[in-house]
Amino acid sequence: MITTNKNIYPKWIYDGIKNSQQTGRAFIISYVKKIEPIDPLHFFRNGAELFFGQRLFWSDPSGEMSIVGVGNIYVIEAEKEMRFQTVKEKWTKLLDQIILNDESEGSVIGTGPLLLGGFSFDPYKPKSSLWQEFKDGMMFLPAFMLTHLRGDSWLTINLQVAEDDDPEQTAMKLENELNTLLKEKEESLDCEKDQSYKTMIQEVEPESWIHSVRKATHQIQQGRLEKVVLARELQLQATDTILAEDILYRLREQQPASYIFAIENGEKCFIGASPERLVKKEGNQLLTTCLAGTIRRGKTIEQDVELGQQLLHDRKNRYEHDLVVQMIRSAMEEGCSKVVTPSEPILYKLKDVQHLYTPIVGYSDSTSILDMVERLHPTPALGGYPREQAMELIRKEEILDRGWYGAPVGWLDRQGNGEFVVAIRSGMIYHHLASLFAGCGIVEDSIAESEYEETMIKFKPMLTAIGGKINE
Repeated sequence: MITTNKNIYPKWIYDGIKNSQQTGRAFIISYVKKIEPIDPLHFFRNGAELFFGQRLFWSDPSGEMSIVGVGNIYVIEAEKEMRFQTVKEKWTKLLDQIILNDESEGSVIGTGPLLLGGFSFDPYKPKSSLWQEFKDGMMFLPAFMLTHLRGDSWLTINLQVAEDDDPEQTAMKLENELNTLLKEKEESLDCEKDQSYKTMIQEVEPESWIHSVRKATHQIQQGRLEKVVLARELQLQATDTILAEDILYRLREQQPASYIFAIENGEKCFIGASPERLVKKEGNQLLTTCLAGTIRRGKTIEQDVELGQQLLHDRKNRYEHDLVVQMIRSAMEEGCSKVVTPSEPILYKLKDVQHLYTPIVGYSDSTSILDMVERLHPTPALGGYPREQAMELIRKEEILDRGWYGAPVGWLDRQGNGEFVVAIRSGMIYHHLASLFAGCGIVEDSIAESEYEETMIKFKPMLTAIGGKINE
């Protein structure tokens, strides 16, 4: 077990309480310390003992960076069209109430006061019961946060203090909580790898979805829009409670080229493995990706190469991809002084599918990450083009509430750095139930039955992680 010494905490706690007494204000102290390396999933799993319903997980495809938050010290909620601006303003105001005590002196990205969370796909879509607890925008400041970066582990404690707090009692409480969060359990995470859940699978009105695809294709052929993305739902019922840590472990093992995320809010957890970055900001550099155009992986190396070449030269998929590139490049140019875009896409290969992929890089000293999230979302890869016509058609034709599916999920820190993904290959787990989501880009020569088969492939990452199987 990793042990801590409470005697290292009272000084920064005492200083914070003293500051509160002198000013008559409550403060949040953000204390950052390097600790012995710990598996982020251990930290997430341990967090359930103290903070079930308040856990957050994020890891990038490189495997170099993971962030886990447990306990909510502060939640920023925002609604409707001003949600991005509201979060930005409230975060700026909250930072004024935070005292930073950082052993790294601010040199380690992803540590210190940091928000994790996300936004809904469409703030104007009436919320279904599945998504009631998930607002149009929700960003969480964790009480305890583990940042695992290039093999090192950093602990951030965000602690609210007031003038009448007792520093020793506060330190003892922290010590007990940390002993729980940082302990090494006897059972390994490996034991969860093969324990798939037994599930019953139900498709939600597949015939209606196919009919909607045909209607959308007709409207595109009539020139009313160029592309629209229509999503559908798969419902699972397991014999046991589905645990987020089990699914995260399998996603991490099975989808190493994807971002793995989980936003636990009360008894529900939105969880997934997305290959699609929306935007990353580090310093003055903004990076985004265009991911549109899909084909399955081959069963042999030769077949896989052949399918990849087929995708690269397929007229329908290239047209769909080019629409995404044009829109994202245009949005980046509005907020950046310089934008670099490759002339041709390459293949991005995942476990079950391969995509057309174009990375775009921009540079700006003034555009914030939330400014760019607002400009980019929804991209044609998840909404369509033109944006307003596509969103109108989605609201009319989709029989589901996407909630946070296909929406921005990620993190941002006090220095303006951060990263958001497009939350695809995802689902909501709730006790023994799960709702999974997948969608396809519809253009003028789309064939409804082919698009249906594509969604079945896109369900695979989450379905495999939970334990269901699709007839192939």
